[in-house]
Amino acid sequence: MNRQLFCFSVITLTLSACSSVDNKRAQGDFEYATKQELKAIVVPESLDKPVRQQKYLITNQIDHQGPVGKNMDIRAPSLVLPLAASSRTIAESNDSIIWFDKVLEDKNLLTFIKKSFDRQLSSDNVSYDLVNGSNNEDGITEIYESQWYHNEIETGWLYTEIESFTSMRFRYEFFLKPHSRSLSLKVSLIDYMKTDKEGGTRVIDAIDKQRAEMAMLNEIIGQVDFDYRLDQRDNRLMRANQKLVTIGESRVSESAYIVEMRLDNLWDNMPMFFEKHGFTISDLDETNKIYYVDYVKPDVSLWDNLWGEKRAIIELKDAKYQVVLAPLDDRTQTTSVTIYNENGEPLPLAVLQEIFPVIEAGLSFRNIY
Repeated sequence: MNRQLFCFSVITLTLSACSSVDNKRAQGDFEYATKQELKAIVVPESLDKPVRQQKYLITNQIDHQGPVGKNMDIRAPSLVLPLAASSRTIAESNDSIIWFDKVLEDKNLLTFIKKSFDRQLSSDNVSYDLVNGSNNEDGITEIYESQWYHNEIETGWLYTEIESFTSMRFRYEFFLKPHSRSLSLKVSLIDYMKTDKEGGTRVIDAIDKQRAEMAMLNEIIGQVDFDYRLDQRDNRLMRANQKLVTIGESRVSESAYIVEMRLDNLWDNMPMFFEKHGFTISDLDETNKIYYVDYVKPDVSLWDNLWGEKRAIIELKDAKYQVVLAPLDDRTQTTSVTIYNENGEPLPLAVLQEIFPVIEAGLSFRNIY
């Protein structure tokens, strides 16, 4: 019985010792911190002074009031991580701030980033409030503040107890530039409380404050990156599964291909179709959704078809064409694709029917991935 009690006591002491290790501070011998600097060698005037190498000279122009020895914080510095597409940081800035540039042309940048922000805080089970907002010639500013984030640290094995309890609140500042293509997000810690065995405090170390702000910002950046990837996946699945391409008429009663895809999505994917089928984009009119293209029939040799399937060729004359996209039905989200020759005349129905097998597969975006 005594032996069992002794073993249990040893285990308890070991666990207690492990839980008391502070990963912020260096562990070991700190006698170096109390050593006095040696005086410079005094050379008699009758003798030549030895040559002093300046390459490895340690200057005395340092912060003598800073932490030394076990008081020094040895953790690696925190960084804002620009993981999301077209995100960037400000060089040599200590603020927890990041810039997002527009990636998805069919989505409002501020709305998209705010949705990611909302998803992140919702997953943390933390609510937030709008505290300020402005919209003027300098841009759009929106400021939110979160409710409390709570974190408990428990110790013990059979019987646990709360070693420390930390609570934090953050401010999130969104700023969208007037051209709506660049947005910044800054995170600031505005409230802090900690309770442990030594008592309670509302004061946080400057390094811990910066680490908390950057950790919070990086969580949101990670959510933005995830949402970008989710949008890309949905777009790829849409292209892979889109098969309904027919021949019909545009709103102005001209022969055209009818594609069951939203106008913006089809517009973004058309360059992929052109590249694969021998078209070169010479110009474009994004407002009116017109691509100006040059068509050169691809050369197909015996070697091109020897090891794979026969390459599909669009049987058109080498010439300049205009490819015009227009919404056909807003309810069903279909788009008409009308092809005009260099004289501005729509290709006749007979030509559209002849090249339909290749166009149908191409505008369905099959076998892209």
